Amino acid sequence: MKKSVLSMVVLSGLLLCAQANAQLSPLGVWNPIDEASGKPAAEIMIALNAAGALSGVIQKRMIVPAGASAACDKCTDDRKDKPKLGLEVIRGGKKLDGKDVWEGGKILDISDGKEYSARFTPIDGGKKMEVRGYIGSPILGKTQTWVRVDK
Repeated sequence: MKKSVLSMVVLSGLLLCAQANAQLSPLGVWNPIDEASGKPAAEIMIALNAAGALSGVIQKRMIVPAGASAACDKCTDDRKDKPKLGLEVIRGGKKLDGKDVWEGGKILDISDGKEYSARFTPIDGGKKMEVRGYIGSPILGKTQTWVRVDK
């Protein structure tokens, strides 16, 4: 009896640790926050692609500026003129050894079609994530805080 109770306690502890580690990851659904309104602008689903790198797709647009095109007409790559809904806006990025930081990928700004290098850092126990887009060096960039969507 004591052995099975101890086993249950150890198993529960392992499951809690695994769940906590899973939350310190960019994988999941996120709300980028619109700087002007302070409200969620979209829902981005981030998953791993076949190569084990990050892939983020727009699942839902919550703020659509007046006169904005439904397609990425300002994109210059294979995403040109593709619908923004369902568009892959995060490509690549892998976890840095020993850190809860994912880097090496690109993020697309659908408003101007520009692509930036990206760094993803879960914060606040994985409830939020700092997303830094930059050119060249992370020092030359901008950070947004995204909020995890509970589903």
